[in-house]
Amino acid sequence: MSANADVVAAAVPQVLREYAILADGERGILVGPRGDFAWMCFPRWDDDAFFSSLIGGSGSYAITPAERCVWGGYYEEGSLIWHSHWITNEAIIECREALALPSRQDRAVVLRRVTAIRGTAPMRVSLNLRGSFGEEPTRHLKRDDTGVWRGLVGETRIAWLGGADASLQPDGRKGKSLTQSLILQPGQTHDFMLVLAQSTDDLDPPDPEWAWQGTAAAWSDRVPGLQYTVAQRDARHAYAVLHGLTSSSGGMVAAATTSLPERARQGRNYDYRYAWIRDQCYAGQAAAAAGGHPLMDTAVAFARDRLLADGKHLKPAYTVTGGDVPDERPLVLPGYPGGTNIVGNWVNQQFQLDGFGESLLLFAAAARHDHLDADAWRAAEVAAEAIAARWHEPDAGIWEITPKAWTHSRLICAAGLRAVSHHSPGDEQAARWASLADKIVADTARHAVTRSGHWQRAADDPNLDAALLLPAVRGAIPADDPRSIATLHAIDDQLTEDGYVYRYRPDERPLGNAEGAFLVCGFWMALAWAQQGDHTAAARWFERNRAACGPPGLLAEEFNVTQRQLRGNLPQAFVHALLLECAAAQHTRSSEGFDEE
Repeated sequence: MSANADVVAAAVPQVLREYAILADGERGILVGPRGDFAWMCFPRWDDDAFFSSLIGGSGSYAITPAERCVWGGYYEEGSLIWHSHWITNEAIIECREALALPSRQDRAVVLRRVTAIRGTAPMRVSLNLRGSFGEEPTRHLKRDDTGVWRGLVGETRIAWLGGADASLQPDGRKGKSLTQSLILQPGQTHDFMLVLAQSTDDLDPPDPEWAWQGTAAAWSDRVPGLQYTVAQRDARHAYAVLHGLTSSSGGMVAAATTSLPERARQGRNYDYRYAWIRDQCYAGQAAAAAGGHPLMDTAVAFARDRLLADGKHLKPAYTVTGGDVPDERPLVLPGYPGGTNIVGNWVNQQFQLDGFGESLLLFAAAARHDHLDADAWRAAEVAAEAIAARWHEPDAGIWEITPKAWTHSRLICAAGLRAVSHHSPGDEQAARWASLADKIVADTARHAVTRSGHWQRAADDPNLDAALLLPAVRGAIPADDPRSIATLHAIDDQLTEDGYVYRYRPDERPLGNAEGAFLVCGFWMALAWAQQGDHTAAARWFERNRAACGPPGLLAEEFNVTQRQLRGNLPQAFVHALLLECAAAQHTRSSEGFDEE
């Protein structure tokens, strides 16, 4: 196979469960099973892609065995340092890869170290950087006297170390790619390093060994041991994913990608490369429960700053730097199979009431650990005032659909008010917030409880919604309230299949025909059963849903139960957040049970 043919083979999109992610907080790279970089935006998460073969664009960076092989891989525990692992007829090969830490907003350093673990390993290497989702080729590619290739993509400067023997080849799109054949002898290692920078400062590649040591040490410092969790390796991996998706500016993107379809045969696509207030609060609450206070503090700071800036006009989502999410626009690309291409998100036009309640729940969690400063407390007061002013208004709700007086939105606000009232420095303020919570719950109950006694989605929508598991879990109403118990049993009976939970029935079709199961809902189910004291059921739901991943252990928003495939953007932050929270809750419950014995 020629080098160019191998590049084409590596760029073919794979099922989502086979992608790993490298991330440094400012951007992420999806790595496919052929050692191909299928996705990377630069300089930030929501900027244009330099590698976009995932959604049909050009641009890739592949290090691939030249012989037929089978693939596997693993992360170094508590990090996003990935090892691609290949077995050929004659060799075992690994490629250790990472985005270097510490990171900078204007500079990315991509580390790749290929090792012939056993046998002689012929490899093919190709680099084809193309900006603007594949439209802009690399210019002025030249090899300097040290063997480092340098060039420009738009205004971005690049330097590539390790490809001294590479040659320039036409890429078929008025650009040039670099290709190289490499033969590694048994035990031999070869380093590649790609630097992308917006200025000439620090463009020279650092020493590979120092870069690797610094990156491994940084991950060790940033991901705590999380000894008070079950499934500790998965819990730490979830924490690492959340940390990797969190920028130094504080914002955590909902996912690294855009336009990956949430349905198998219909192109419902969204751009999730932005920071949702709700998702950030989920991550912070999970970190608080598991003992990962730095991630909790980051979430608190982002929610605090947005509330202090926007008050009752808090937006559902922002860029990671706190800016406005751009309007949707299409890209002229074929897209991931089954989807279309969209950047931007219409969430920028929505009002979502539950963001205020989730912020209060996050602030209350921080207060329990004595991590709520004066500015954050002012933000809590702003959120409570916003609820008082706006809780009667229709909102887009947790699922961002037609504005209504959604039951979940109202009850989560009540939960937040109750939780934060326990930490209020003044009795009058605490009483006022608790009274408002009572008022919201009573008003919602008059309009949104079915004859069978469970919560319904809205006053004019009698259907079930898996999000209605959360009000009891978060303390809006007691766990032993008949409405809590009836809602849990109704959802378990009507919205589940084979250990997975669907968010609601969008139409009369059987579950799974309209959309996939929502993995976050499965983790909510685990929390709800644990709250009811059924720890066996809780463990069953937790184990089932955390297993809905591929070898890299990444989870998307949806799961096709029949085909056992991930659907939607990858990795989905709030799913990993709930996995982490469940891991902490399972440990707490099991410890309580042990102590009782």
